[in-house]
Amino acid sequence: MKALQIRNAQTMRIAVQQEIGRSDESRYDHRLHGVLLVCQGHSCYDVGEWLGEHPTTIERWIHRFEGIGFNGLREGPREGRPRRLDDRTWEKVERDLRVHPRDLGYNRNLWDGKLLAHHLRQQYQVCQGRNRMDAKRAV
Repeated sequence: MKALQIRNAQTMRIAVQQEIGRSDESRYDHRLHGVLLVCQGHSCYDVGEWLGEHPTTIERWIHRFEGIGFNGLREGPREGRPRRLDDRTWEKVERDLRVHPRDLGYNRNLWDGKLLAHHLRQQYQVCQGRNRMDAKRAV
């Protein structure tokens, strides 16, 4: 059988990966295909390359599948990192963000991620593990 060629293959690969990401069911099917390929003896590295995923992602799918079964491959609520601010402090931060940064003593016209991180460190002692030089560069 003659090998088929897709025009603009790299662009089409990106488009297909984006389409897979559009729905929970497609992502579930994508994970099923990954598990199926590993079941057939392919390595997580090969499967990851074929499916456009990192090999560690494939390993996580396999571990969840082995631990929980098919439900381990479905989308579910994710806990994420615990909040560092309680509700009362979060309300204060929201009020701060409605104020012009210059009114709070910053030499900036707009809030951005670096300035917000600096503000959280200075006013609320919330650190992200970055060094003091990053905080100084933000203002």
